[in-house]
Amino acid sequence: MIDLRSDTVTRPTDGMRAAMAAAPVGDDQFGEDPSINELQARIAALLGKEAALWLPSGTMANQVALRALTRPGDDVIVSRESHAVWHEMGGGGANAGVQFTEIGEGGRFTAREFVTAVKPREHMLYPPTTLVEVENTHNRAGGIVIDQAEAARICAAAHERRITSFLDGARLWNAALASGQTVADLAAPFDVASVALSKGLGAPAGTMLAGPRDVMRDCIRHRRMFGGAMRQVGILAAAGLYALDHHIERLADDHDNATLIASRLRANRRVTLIADPPDTNIVIFSLAPDAPDAAAVVIAARARGVLIVAFGARIVRAVTHLDVTRKECEQAASVLLDCVGS
Repeated sequence: MIDLRSDTVTRPTDGMRAAMAAAPVGDDQFGEDPSINELQARIAALLGKEAALWLPSGTMANQVALRALTRPGDDVIVSRESHAVWHEMGGGGANAGVQFTEIGEGGRFTAREFVTAVKPREHMLYPPTTLVEVENTHNRAGGIVIDQAEAARICAAAHERRITSFLDGARLWNAALASGQTVADLAAPFDVASVALSKGLGAPAGTMLAGPRDVMRDCIRHRRMFGGAMRQVGILAAAGLYALDHHIERLADDHDNATLIASRLRANRRVTLIADPPDTNIVIFSLAPDAPDAAAVVIAARARGVLIVAFGARIVRAVTHLDVTRKECEQAASVLLDCVGS
């Protein structure tokens, strides 16, 4: 099967498995795992933050950040169709007790839109806005890269209003490559940032939070409350360290392969690309009224050896990654065109 459902479906490479097997480990709950300590220090330096913390998943990282940076009843401003609202099973409300205000279009919003949406702390009716969250790249908008100058303006406006800023940078490695900036550049305006090791970099698990040391200490407590504190987690940290050394530059291949698939799909009148051309490794397309619906395309593609996901009744997503070759992406594009019809 050519699996384009997500860049999380990758399996550890032989080199990564060897690094995991050889990893020095200790009890991370006592702060004694040398591999996780090395990874946390390295990520903090890469993102230009005081400290970093390993968590098992991106969703847990986002949930821990919400608990640490807000109080129940607070308002959090996010982009429309953000991961925090659409793909975390209502965790923001259940775990942190916050409500979300979605603004902007196509995964982006401006500082002006943010300021307009802010609810003042002293209002007698509104929940106070205490956090603004930016997702880069934006998943449901087609893996688009957020304009860094606008992100800086949003964070500046937030700081003026005593509002914390959080970067959901699950695919920040992709954003850095596509924009020609470093992950430190992209994280710089934000108080706290996250970055995943299990998506574009191909590690089997792990998302990092990075920010002020006192905030990370608070996050340790909330990670424990969520059941995310682990013991000899250095085995997984070793996968992340290997990925940092071997899998960043090759992200360009994923971007090229996504561009290839998009270029083939673009020619079909029944297909409209959500991001055209794609910025990174995500291809999302909508289906015309006379085309099969998304569920039918997913079923037909599976029967032909290609795995994709439905993102809506008439919206489909395909994601390239290190486990699919260019030849396989060419084959997948042909299958998708046959399944959509003309």
